[in-house]
Amino acid sequence: MRIPTLVVLAWSSALAACGSDPKPPPEVPAPVVAQPTPAPPPQPTPENPKPDDNPSKSNIVISDEIKKACGISDAEAHFAYDSANVRDQDKLVLKKLADCFSTGPLKGRQMNLVGHADPRGDEEYNRVLGQRRADNVKNAISSLGLAASRIATTSRGEDEARGTSEQSWSEDRRVDVLAN
Repeated sequence: MRIPTLVVLAWSSALAACGSDPKPPPEVPAPVVAQPTPAPPPQPTPENPKPDDNPSKSNIVISDEIKKACGISDAEAHFAYDSANVRDQDKLVLKKLADCFSTGPLKGRQMNLVGHADPRGDEEYNRVLGQRRADNVKNAISSLGLAASRIATTSRGEDEARGTSEQSWSEDRRVDVLAN
């Protein structure tokens, strides 16, 4: 009788094992769908001017000494340019500067052009932008009659920027015209 008891125990163990729920298959992880990363904001480059560089709010600031010597009015001394580009309509005042330094009261004096930028770009970009502004004004003035060798350019970038709003940042974007 012992055998049937062992058979019954083995049989009931097998039934108990079979009666349990089978193990579920391992879950396959859902495919990872890459979320598109938002495009970074456009970075300013010399070929792509700052998107917030409003061309109607930049200017060239001519020193009082030069305005007086060259007969340039306050209204003529400030003019807009698109980022670092000098507009055609601004060449009238640049011609007055070229004439004044080549044959007028400031004949023989050196012209110094100092480019500036507002503080919103990175420091190196602003230094390059300020230099491009000064160089473009130099090229425009020398094309109007003043020898390029008589015009020195430099950039202060954002070093002297004081702006805290669009209104005051527009005053930071400029080229200063000085006599030496």
